[in-house]
Parts: sequence; C-alpha cells; structure tokens
Amino acid sequence: MAPQLMFIGLGNMGRAMSKNLVEKGNLDKPLILYNRTKKRAEDLAASLPAGKTEVVSSIAEGVKKADIIFNIVSNDAAVKEAVSAILESDVTGKVVVDCSTIHPDTTKQVAADLAAKGAEFVASPVFGAPAMADAGKLIFVPAGTKSAIDRLRPYFTGVMGRAEIPFDDRAPETALQLKLLGNSFILNMVTVLGEGLTLGEKSGVGVEPVKQFVDLLFGGVHSAYAARMVDGVYWKMDEPLFSADNARKDAGHAINMAAAVGVDLKLAKLGDSYLQTVADHAGGSKGDIAGIYGAVRKQSSSIGHNELSTTTLSPLHLAFSTSVFSIENPHLTAAKNLEIQIETMAQGYSVFIGLVVVAALCVGAWFLSPKGENQTTWRSSLIIAFISCYLMWFVTFMAQLHPLIEPRRTTVKAGFQHE
Repeated sequence: MAPQLMFIGLGNMGRAMSKNLVEKGNLDKPLILYNRTKKRAEDLAASLPAGKTEVVSSIAEGVKKADIIFNIVSNDAAVKEAVSAILESDVTGKVVVDCSTIHPDTTKQVAADLAAKGAEFVASPVFGAPAMADAGKLIFVPAGTKSAIDRLRPYFTGVMGRAEIPFDDRAPETALQLKLLGNSFILNMVTVLGEGLTLGEKSGVGVEPVKQFVDLLFGGVHSAYAARMVDGVYWKMDEPLFSADNARKDAGHAINMAAAVGVDLKLAKLGDSYLQTVADHAGGSKGDIAGIYGAVRKQSSSIGHNELSTTTLSPLHLAFSTSVFSIENPHLTAAKNLEIQIETMAQGYSVFIGLVVVAALCVGAWFLSPKGENQTTWRSSLIIAFISCYLMWFVTFMAQLHPLIEPRRTTVKAGFQHE
C-alpha cells in the first residue's frame, strides 16, 4: 500500500516542493499540509486540484495519519519545535525527513530523539533556489540508513529534484556538513559578484560588460545572481528568495563547523559582514542575499568619499539620505551618484527649514495681527493658513523623497519574479 505523506513548512521552498509532490509524485492519498500560518496551507491547497491535499491544524493531527513526514523550516529552533510536536504522537516505523539547513549538531540530536521513539530519520537538505524548486530541479543530499532513504527516493529525482548526492548508511549530520560547505560556496560567489560588479562600475568598465563576462564564462547560478543584482530584483521583492537572516545563520554554522576542525573561512566571514549591512538596512528577514551588491556599493561610496562616511554623518543626514541600495544607477559615474546623494541629503534639511519659517510666520501673525474685535479671527486665520500650506508642501515633498508606490518592472528575468 502506498504511504501517506505529510509536508511541514510552506515557505518559498516548501510550497514548490509540495506542489511537485502533488503533481508528479503519483500519490494515491491526499498530501497532508501543515504550516504555522494556516492560511498559507489553505491558499496552497486551493491552488491545487481538489482532493489532492488535506490541511491540518496541528502537526500532531497530521503525524497520526502520515507514514512519511517531510519538514523544511527556517532555522534550528524551528526544527526542534517541529520535531517536538512530531514526537507527541506515536512515530514507530514512520520516516521523518528534514530538508532544513541547520547545524550538524542539531541534526545529530534530532536524529537521536526520533530514533529513541522508534522513528527512522533522514537528513536531506537541498541545493537550489526557489525557481529550481518550482521546476523540480533541486539537488537532494540524503543521509541516513539506506532502507529509509530508499523509501524516499520515489519522491526525489524526477519529482522534486533532478539529482542526489547520497550518503547511504552514513550519519545524518554528514549531509548538513556538505550543505553548509556548499552554501559557503554560494555566499563566496555572491560576494565576488557584488564586488566585481561594483569594481566594474567604479573603474569605468561598466556593469553590463562585467555581466556579459559572467554570462559567457560561468552562466548558470552565477548569471542568475548577477541578474538579480543588476536588475535590482533583490530590493523590489516583497519576500526574499534567500533572506539575510538565513544566509547569516548558514554562514555562522559553516564558520563554526570549520573552526572545530582548524579551518578559518575568511571569505565566509567577509560575506557575513556584508550580510550584516544588508540586515541592518532592510531587516534580516526582508533583505535578500543578493543585497550584498548594495552593501558593497554602499561601503565603496563611504571608502571613496570620506565626506559621506556614516561615521561622520549626523543623525539628520542618516535620516534623510536615500539609500544607495535602491536609487543609485549602476550605469552612472561614481561622481554623478555622489552628486545625487549629496543633493538628496541636502533636501532633507528643507523639512526643518520650512518648519522654522512657518513657526516664525505664526509667531508674527500672533503679535502683528491688527488689534480690535477681529484680532482673534486674524490670528487664527493666518496661523491655520500657514500651517495648512506647510502640511500640503510637506506631504508632497516626502512623497518625492521616499515614494510609497513604485512602478513594477516588466523586465525581471523569468524565474525570479515574486508572486
């Protein structure tokens, strides 16, 4: 009899993987869906054929019915929370497969906890961006007993993925060691791209020739990340493809893993410092790893022009300077971008200068209004008029300084559009 499958975690990756399981997994039972925010599970179920999914309100509810439980969540704490909920039910004979990227020590502990309750555990992190998950082109890295992995293989290659890097009968944490090592490659690549594109711009070579070089010599994932940077996709998305928080989490795990065996990942530390800038600017859960390009450009501006260094800017400058993460045009010269930044910061003072002028006019209206029975009317009319004019100008000025609505690009590369 075919097994009953359950999927926990419906973020960018989980939604795509679940969709492929339903559409290509030859399931004869509905796929059980659970997400901490239930509406996300309900929305996914509504987008798939009727009767192919079942949304549950708790992990325990789904585990009772499931034979194979897939889990992909954001970090170590979320994995521990999910596994604790799984262990509330009888898991004897069930297979739990965790596709999350976490520390190998966390995986080792989770495997021991599940084994103690009679479950089989497979760690199977995946390589590939959400676009690859949508296309069913992920690379799975399963580690655990071969018998357990064999139960999962019908759902890997040809369904959710295109290939495996298997660790049959190896400790589950081995898969996470490779995953973190691989993600350090990704971080280093993005850092090199961000620095290279910035150097192309600052040196006068231009961004487009650098991107053409990347496309022609490397292609693949290099070209995909370069496109996200040059087209500005990384700061236009409502939800990042690979958040700064998750990238920093992976970098930290990789650095710690390397330190334990005497290896110093200097490049990963550099990438992490850029990611910190991204997180500080956009928020760790909102900033995308490709924002490293913006971080490099911001730091390059500070290094190249001491007068714009954040160490010398006043809070007023920082409050009203428009970020180079978003508005600088990579095809303009460095001098022109500097001119734009200086002009934008100077405009920030206009708000306070205007306020001081209006305050002075109001004080003048109070003391200089004609005396007599209509003095109060004169005072109130003039003060209200001055304040109203200021407010109308203020709203218009701020809308230009930081637009609330920006136009949608129609030239975003296919596969990286956020829906």
